[in-house]
Amino acid sequence: MAAEPISLTPVSDHVDRVLEQWARERPDLDVSPMGVIGRVSRLARVLDAELRVAFAGFDLDRGSFDVLATLRRNGSPLTPTALMRSAMVTSGAITQRLDRLEGRGLIARTPSASDGRGVEVSLTEEGAELIDRAVEAHVANEHRILAGLTPERRAELAGGLRELLETLGDRP
Repeated sequence: MAAEPISLTPVSDHVDRVLEQWARERPDLDVSPMGVIGRVSRLARVLDAELRVAFAGFDLDRGSFDVLATLRRNGSPLTPTALMRSAMVTSGAITQRLDRLEGRGLIARTPSASDGRGVEVSLTEEGAELIDRAVEAHVANEHRILAGLTPERRAELAGGLRELLETLGDRP
């Protein structure tokens, strides 16, 4: 019995179908950017759903996880402004998030030693224990999500995305 020929054509996805439709209807238009941007947009929605499930196991949402993780990786108290800049949380959401996390006993706000008018935010013991467990589960989840890519492909993808973000002005 002869072996099936190996197809070198990539598997078609939703974005390929959209591109084919545009090519048919508007062959004069170069819609190739839709191949990247459409997939990045779809990927963002899929990843958000995958991450939400993992965070929910710790009674956290993405923003709360980010605040706790930022405090944990920083290793010392932060002002709310520094926390907002370092975490992926908007200024409008930071006070509300801090209120909820403080109400759960996961963070503490104390007067700033260097500025009597300001406050510093730090993890409580309970908050540190929770974020340590949550970040371990988060990293395991991310490994699961990326399991279909080799380490080389992951590095290549990360590099390409970093380059695109930098060209769009997203720098530290």
